[in-house]
Amino acid sequence: MDFQHLTFFATAAFSLEGLVAAELRRLGFEDAKAELGGARFTGSIADGFFACLRLRMADRVMIVLAEKQCMTFEDLFQLTLSVPWEQLLTVDGQYNVSGKCARSQLMSISDCQSICKKAIIERMRRHSSASVFPETGIPYPIHFSLHENLCRLCLDLCGSALNRRGYRTWNGEAPLRETLAAALVELSPWRPGMPLHDPCCGTGTLLIEAAFREGHRAPGMNRSFVCEAYPFLSKQQADEIRSKVQNEFEPDRIMNISGSDIDPEAISLASRHVHQAGLDGYISLQCLPLEELTLDHAEGVFLCNPPYGERIGDRKSCSVLYSHLHALLRRHPGWSLCAISSDPNFEHAFGKRADKRRRLYNGRLECQFLTYLSDEKKNRYSR
Repeated sequence: MDFQHLTFFATAAFSLEGLVAAELRRLGFEDAKAELGGARFTGSIADGFFACLRLRMADRVMIVLAEKQCMTFEDLFQLTLSVPWEQLLTVDGQYNVSGKCARSQLMSISDCQSICKKAIIERMRRHSSASVFPETGIPYPIHFSLHENLCRLCLDLCGSALNRRGYRTWNGEAPLRETLAAALVELSPWRPGMPLHDPCCGTGTLLIEAAFREGHRAPGMNRSFVCEAYPFLSKQQADEIRSKVQNEFEPDRIMNISGSDIDPEAISLASRHVHQAGLDGYISLQCLPLEELTLDHAEGVFLCNPPYGERIGDRKSCSVLYSHLHALLRRHPGWSLCAISSDPNFEHAFGKRADKRRRLYNGRLECQFLTYLSDEKKNRYSR
């Protein structure tokens, strides 16, 4: 196997595939293309590790090992057997097989797992002197995906998912996944250098992801990845890449990022997360009711994940909050406002139709990402 020329697949939540492909291209992977479930790109094993460190909106990065139509369990066995596992795995490695099946002849995940594992062991037995595989060594997360009978076999480089940045160890009532928060920052009209405020900041995820972007801070900078133990990734090369992305972090670039919330417990949790993200002094937080919030900047962006009325509170209290968001926007005529919500009544309660909307998913909840542009931004978009 040529570890200088590999195909990778960066998995992504539904509706974020295009954003992940665009992000990969910005990172230098010019051939990145979106497809169902993620984005495909090519590079060396070192490039794959770099993508793990830098990607903000993807869920995982995996090496694509084989792809073929599989109509029977024998097809799946032979496809798995064709992969040169002996060049990837150690004899004592933990071969952890997981996967998913959709709209395929083979729909039993447990049976597919068993077939893949059997084929991996058989291949390792044929190409090594080992007869026993104790699975006490390095974990190797192996993933299969069967969709409309096309099977894709991959080796995961991440271990825990990429949203596990390491700064969030306490969750509020309705946590927003870090990768989705990064996508909302990307989709909003906010750009580094502009003021940004989250008036329903909860535990601070949106603010931290915006600060990471503004400070060129790699999301995976302070966490480990399972691929760092793989024998085919040079430790020296991995250390050099990690050192490079650490040196790119410029916290002094972060300015005018702030948040508020009516709940003192949420503000306390947000403060802990800001501290754990290494951003003390760069994000300002205050416990304040929405209706009392007034900011000094002439223009900026409000970005928030307000209660939906499904997981927190009830519809009536949420409707009142949405009307307060509209009043907040009226108090700040030079500002734009963005909110993600699964509540179909949001625009009615807000009192105005959004200028832009995009369908997204917060977990299993289908949501709309609604954008209300300032007059200046409306004129800019119309030109």
